[in-house]
Amino acid sequence: MNTPSNQRRWSSRLMFFAAAIGSAVGISNIWKFTYVAGENGGGAFVLVYVLAIAFVALPALAAEFMIGRRGGASVQMTMDRLAGKDGISRAWRYYGLMAVSGAFLALSFYAVVAGWTIDYFFVAVSSGFDGFNTQQAGASLASMLGSPGRMMISQAVFLGLTVAVVAAGVRRGLEQALKWMTPALFVILLILLAYSVVEGDMRAALQFMFVADFSALNANTVMMAVGQAFFSLGIGLGVLMTVAAYMDRETSILGAAAVVAFADGFVALLAGLAIFPVVFANGLSPAEGPGLIFATLPVAFGQIPGGWLVGPLFFLLMAFAALTSAITILETVVAWAEDYTRFNRRQLACGIGIALWLTGLLTVFSFNAWSDFRLLPFVPALADKTLFGIFDYVVSNLMMPAGGVAVAILAGWSLSAAASREEWGNGSARAYHVWRFLVRYLVPIVIALIFLANMGG
Repeated sequence: MNTPSNQRRWSSRLMFFAAAIGSAVGISNIWKFTYVAGENGGGAFVLVYVLAIAFVALPALAAEFMIGRRGGASVQMTMDRLAGKDGISRAWRYYGLMAVSGAFLALSFYAVVAGWTIDYFFVAVSSGFDGFNTQQAGASLASMLGSPGRMMISQAVFLGLTVAVVAAGVRRGLEQALKWMTPALFVILLILLAYSVVEGDMRAALQFMFVADFSALNANTVMMAVGQAFFSLGIGLGVLMTVAAYMDRETSILGAAAVVAFADGFVALLAGLAIFPVVFANGLSPAEGPGLIFATLPVAFGQIPGGWLVGPLFFLLMAFAALTSAITILETVVAWAEDYTRFNRRQLACGIGIALWLTGLLTVFSFNAWSDFRLLPFVPALADKTLFGIFDYVVSNLMMPAGGVAVAILAGWSLSAAASREEWGNGSARAYHVWRFLVRYLVPIVIALIFLANMGG
């Protein structure tokens, strides 16, 4: 077993924020938010989403930051340390194991989907989607999904980049990558937004996103919005807990959580304002589901002025968002292995990277050779799902909600008020009491409701 390294510390508060924001802002903010908002009424969905960030996601994120910084190590070792330091049950180490397992499984299929963004970036650079119509865009997507070799290559490239960063360590790897990738992500997004203001139908986009049609609100819409706000941050799998473990003692827990939660929601809203004007200007539907990014937008990029530049920029944005998240997810797994084995970081990063690539092949083949295979036809919620569908369901609908409830219970109930108040620092006492109430009652109840709804399929 290695002793947790003092080298696993951020060199500055700015680097912590670059890592935390880079981790929170992923494909989900750009891809999933836009199509889920499109399918669920636009403005009404956005309103619930913003409220959920403030009252559910932010308190839960503060809890994860608090636990991570107090433990100062990988997720499982943090649980072991808190058991010795603060007297929490040693059974919490099993949450640590679940979190790391969930992070590994999530990255195994996330890398495959992230590989699509790299693939489409090169397609955009080479052809610019010139003259694409709906049929051609659909055929292009089907061609990629139907080619295991092509997907395996893009998956390997993405994982190779991720492994190279993590293998170099926190300061020589993660910091050097994230200090320019996270700002670059915002710069590209702002360029795309500026383009949409000039060339897109911004009025239609603003009306769609911010004029709330409350007739579109139903229980499913509310659950989708709350789930998107909560899970786009990646809470529950120990990723941001690991990022916070390397944080300095002077940083405000509430302030840090507010900045990261705001940035996460801000990127999702900016992405909507960058994407929907282009969609509306070309007479396309915003409610196209996952195909919005890989089938609908290429048609728009092939028709709009400057599409040869905007298309590559968009998929570069997607690739950066995926990579900044993947780096911290892999760091979560590698840090755990570093704490509990005698292998060095480079060996662990490479070995785990290979294991992720091999596990990811199950996802790759789910879209082609094994697309008709159903592993669990006797389980109603999983009967019609491919292996990829099962992995996604287990991580997103079961492990993350369970992990989110666990974090809320740990911070709100298992950790003493004295310990949490000490970790809160010199922040407002009133804000602390509001946070503690929310994390003890509202957060676990809301996440438990999402969990129960997801259990129903």
